[in-house]
Amino acid sequence: MMAVISAGAQSNLKKIYDEEADQMEQIDKAVRKAGKEGRFVICQVGGNWCRWCLMFADFITKDEEIAGLVNDNFCYIHVNYNPRKPKDETTLKMLERLNNPERFGFPVLVVLDGKGNVIHTQDSSLLEEGNGYNRDKVIRFFSNWTPEAVNR
Repeated sequence: MMAVISAGAQSNLKKIYDEEADQMEQIDKAVRKAGKEGRFVICQVGGNWCRWCLMFADFITKDEEIAGLVNDNFCYIHVNYNPRKPKDETTLKMLERLNNPERFGFPVLVVLDGKGNVIHTQDSSLLEEGNGYNRDKVIRFFSNWTPEAVNR
């Protein structure tokens, strides 16, 4: 089953990226929490300027099964990045820490283990179908990168 959100629907989508947040602090906090709770971190890198980023966030929170899968296994954060703006020192450190994921386009999903190591980078275009996201592909992505699946 595919969810489709039209290009004109972006104005109805919730802005989810804190453009003032310190990206490194945001990641560190999520890693500490994930480590204590036996979960992984997913960094959804993108920004409020990105229609696909907002659509993905909306899609995964409105589907009950996907939302449960995410909430049970991950500390999910939205890491702000705007490729149209000059990169400051914090942004450069964040990109380096996440193994320069911007090469995959946006949103890009970076999975970190409970120690903060990058274990997977997901090109979200592989989860798309038409003008939306493919539910089965999204569920498969999240299911394959849970701590239980990785640590078998």
